[in-house]
Amino acid sequence: MPSEQTKTAEFVDTDQFRGAQIRQSDISGLEIRDCWFESRLKVVDAYGSDVYLGGEFGRVVVNDVDVTAYVTAELDRAHPNRVLAREARTADDYRATWDAIEAQWALTVERARGLPEELLHERVDDEWSFVETLRHLLFASDKWLGYPVLEEDSPYHPLGYGEDPTGELGLTRDAEASLDDVLEPRLARMATMRRCVDALADDELDRVCARKPIGNDQEADYDVRHCLMVVLEEEVEHHRYAVRDLAVLAAG
Repeated sequence: MPSEQTKTAEFVDTDQFRGAQIRQSDISGLEIRDCWFESRLKVVDAYGSDVYLGGEFGRVVVNDVDVTAYVTAELDRAHPNRVLAREARTADDYRATWDAIEAQWALTVERARGLPEELLHERVDDEWSFVETLRHLLFASDKWLGYPVLEEDSPYHPLGYGEDPTGELGLTRDAEASLDDVLEPRLARMATMRRCVDALADDELDRVCARKPIGNDQEADYDVRHCLMVVLEEEVEHHRYAVRDLAVLAAG
């Protein structure tokens, strides 16, 4: 007899679905996370009440209507720092974008402090909590600024929230840290970014970093422009997620 509680199947690091077809099946609650596709992903003749897509897609077509430009425009309208980050080309652009990011996060952290501390550790729809988001941004800055650009020997703070499969980075993903615990290293790293962009010159942007970000292609070249762009994009996109979930938490 089947058990009263069916265990949800989980597939990790597999290519068994490459080119697969799912036909005439109940896929209620199906979640695809942190996956990629080199060619198109297609869902046709499907029926349901609620569909959510989140990610970076070259082209999105819904019922034969290309909504790619519409989605981008709406995101840019609601989150104008996305445009600043995406279009940054010169050192002055990077400074202006970081100015906007600093100001935006300061307001958001102040807003978060208006909520009970326990809510800042609560996940909405199994996305990262507010505190986990700040921890991840700490990790992203350590990885993309501290190690390759600034060539720090020990750039990773233990409270950073990211991938550390070998344990060499010394991260403590399971640590129970308060908002203030996380803000201390987070604000310190943001201040490091502030000093970096303030001193940045246009010709420095094209300098190829001698150190490569751990966990990425070690055969590729990473210049300062690319590394700092990743930091900016991480900041603006995770801020978007954070304010989305804070609104849910505030609404109870």
